[in-house]
Amino acid sequence: MGKDLKAYNIFDLRELALKRVPKGLFEFVDRGTEDEVSLANNRAVFNTIRFRPRTMVDVSKRSLGTTIFGVEHKMPMVIAPTGTAGLMWFEGDLALARAARQAGIPFTLSTASMTAMERVAAEAGGELWFQLYLWPDRRLSHELVERAKASGYKALVVTVDGVMSGNREYNIRNGFTIPFTFTTRNVTDMLRHPRWLAGVMMRYLLTTGMPMYQNYPAEARAKLTAGPMGRSSLRTDSLNWDDLAALRKIWPHKLIVKGVLNPEDAAKAVEYGADGIDVSNHGGRNLDGIISPIEVLPQIVDAVGKRATVFVDSGFRRGSDVVKAIALGADAVMVGRSTLYGVAAGGFDGAVRALDIYRDEISRVMALLGCNRLAELGPHYLKIIDPTLSRAVAVGLDDATGACAVAATKAGAE
Repeated sequence: MGKDLKAYNIFDLRELALKRVPKGLFEFVDRGTEDEVSLANNRAVFNTIRFRPRTMVDVSKRSLGTTIFGVEHKMPMVIAPTGTAGLMWFEGDLALARAARQAGIPFTLSTASMTAMERVAAEAGGELWFQLYLWPDRRLSHELVERAKASGYKALVVTVDGVMSGNREYNIRNGFTIPFTFTTRNVTDMLRHPRWLAGVMMRYLLTTGMPMYQNYPAEARAKLTAGPMGRSSLRTDSLNWDDLAALRKIWPHKLIVKGVLNPEDAAKAVEYGADGIDVSNHGGRNLDGIISPIEVLPQIVDAVGKRATVFVDSGFRRGSDVVKAIALGADAVMVGRSTLYGVAAGGFDGAVRALDIYRDEISRVMALLGCNRLAELGPHYLKIIDPTLSRAVAVGLDDATGACAVAATKAGAE
């Protein structure tokens, strides 16, 4: 058993992370972009969905198990790619990967991680996926794909909603940017968090030096202290469908397109060879005013049908949120901030605690709904308060028999 963090939900872990890490780093992880309208909406949308439970159902043998790409997992969750894990905790990427393996779910390593993909594969193991940003020089991005293939990663998650960095003004104010530049403000911030300074930054400086983007090829790699203050980042605004076709040719395993919010784009991604679609608005971190993934999830599920596995992320903090997403048609949920809060609060133990919280909450919700298997979940367990979302569920989840559409319509109307 790991140490007791006295954290009883994800919000408790968030508070622990807030106390432990510098403000600039915490806000880099926690906040959204511009006026944070989308950040707030990602949470608010869950309040428009209510449960409709069944009673007198024996749920003593309920299971959270699911199958993703032919592999059995212990619950319908995936740790999403989060490049700052290695700054929240010393070698935080390894801590997250080990926690995912213990929980029996996949872990997705970010292109921008502080730990090399080869080391994560060798030291953490488990079901490993790799997230890819495409750079202006596609050759360098394809080098990462080859490395991931050689290291045994089972899925490639290509992010398509980040052609430019979000306008995160607070990062400039806090003096926290990537590439990292020391300023009076952020140095003072770090000095006010001595546990983090000693346990994270100083450990790097005394062992491997300043944290680096360990997955960047040699000619693209940059120390976090390099470069000017500002919004510099290796992104490309020339991303197009030919890029997905090229990745499909060189990647032999499962291919997931992350950052899709349009049903037509989802269907086209499948036509170009995608095995999975992640319905995501980047956690409200890129484009402010963008719709929540939950608002379009039913339509995307309908657009891809059984041709692809559907994931969803952004705004998830409760097991009940996960259950709602599964009932709306998602196959699994990706979580990023939740496990970052956990790893910041207590490293491996904190990440494990975050996943344990989700497991306990999902199991409790299923029991109280009268549901034994994830496959039983559907819109008939929901009452949709928001009329727009209700119509999307009614239309988006219609199947050959029409049963799902009827159930969804009743859920929104009663």
